[in-house]
Amino acid sequence: MALLDLLGRRWTLRLLWELREGAVPTFRELQERCGNVSSSVLADRLRERTEAGVAERTEAGYGLTDAGAELLARLRPLEEWASHWPDAPS
Repeated sequence: MALLDLLGRRWTLRLLWELREGAVPTFRELQERCGNVSSSVLADRLRERTEAGVAERTEAGYGLTDAGAELLARLRPLEEWASHWPDAPS
């Protein structure tokens, strides 16, 4: 799967963001952090990210692999740029 295809799937960036730091979340915790995304969609996204080598399931829950942490680090400039993006009009 090409990187842009991987990142372009709905919930992917949010999922990576939620795995970025802190305690390794369980499936249910991830679901809550992601705005109660459906369990089938979350399971699909976790499977796809695991197959791509950027996420992994541990005994405690889910986390980023070294490749996932590197990918997220490379997205940091986008996060910094987005922080300056004007808010949408109300």
